[in-house]
Amino acid sequence: MEADVTVIGGGLVGSCMAYGLARLGARVLVLDEGDVARRASRANFALVWVQSKGMGMPQYSAWSHGSSERWADFAALLAEETGIDVVHQRPGGFALCLSDDEMEARTRFIQRLQAQPGAPRIPYEVLDHAGVKRMLPDIGPDVVGAIYSPADGHVNSLKLFRALHVANGKRGVAYRPECVVDAIESRDGGFRIRGNWGEARSARIVLAAGLGNARLAPMVGLDAPVIPSKGQVLITEKVAPFLHYPMGTIRQTDEGGVMMGDSQEDAGFDTVVTNPVISVMAERAMRSFPLLRDLNVVRTWSASRVMSPDGFPIYAQSRTAPGAFVVTCHSGVTLAAAHALTLAPQVQAGALADELSCFSGARFHVPQAA
Repeated sequence: MEADVTVIGGGLVGSCMAYGLARLGARVLVLDEGDVARRASRANFALVWVQSKGMGMPQYSAWSHGSSERWADFAALLAEETGIDVVHQRPGGFALCLSDDEMEARTRFIQRLQAQPGAPRIPYEVLDHAGVKRMLPDIGPDVVGAIYSPADGHVNSLKLFRALHVANGKRGVAYRPECVVDAIESRDGGFRIRGNWGEARSARIVLAAGLGNARLAPMVGLDAPVIPSKGQVLITEKVAPFLHYPMGTIRQTDEGGVMMGDSQEDAGFDTVVTNPVISVMAERAMRSFPLLRDLNVVRTWSASRVMSPDGFPIYAQSRTAPGAFVVTCHSGVTLAAAHALTLAPQVQAGALADELSCFSGARFHVPQAA
């Protein structure tokens, strides 16, 4: 198998990179583990979220905000090419607080976030209970207040994944499932990628294999020290629309089900659903919206997020094998537009922009000051 660019990883990040590259005329091959892969895509919350991103790295706040700004165009492109509406909506998002202490901490956090040098000025409002109730009439009495930002939104992530695969197929992207990569070798100005399925060759490669990047990156002189962060999700039976704004912990899908999920657990690769965790999430959700008490939970699941040591993305090009790039993050939906419309063109051009240098894995090896 030969291609201009081989993308290793067929999840949401890899699919976006493949789409962006194919739009520019590249012959793209996607090597995917298939259903055995530990896909972060399985547990995503489908948010296009901005308001809380970038504490400690304002460039990440700007990168997330820039992607959010391009999401409407991205969704329109996919709809035009595939006829699939990914249901991108940007009504703004809420971070609900259930105590005065939570409200004070959340307000201080967003003020500090915005005060960072170079941070974009993302619009937000601090609302008390009455202010929230005007926009969300079904909140419970335990809701003290909230932070609202009109910059936030959400999508139907299953339709997004489907649209990307359809668009990639139309553009000639070769998708090969069940192709676990065992070795990558830089040779003759390109790369040879091998597994028990055979061999592929290409001039450039993009490592978009999520947690698998930790194993693959050193093969081409890159570093991607990512680890799993367990997240659990619940979803209810479908109900008439009542929640018209997404939240970081609760959202109603366009199909009517209500998703709940805000757990972050250091549990290795364990993805077993546990009652103590989901009961806490359900209890907080019911305090926020008492009507949820009357709904049945129809499904629960868990998966592993892809987390770097500082929680920010890793984008880098290899110095020893210049055609090799690594792309990894834990916000694949929010950053989908940036990956397809901004990052992929840079890979096609053969070099990442200087403003992305802050996301290099080299930041994890800076000597600490004495």
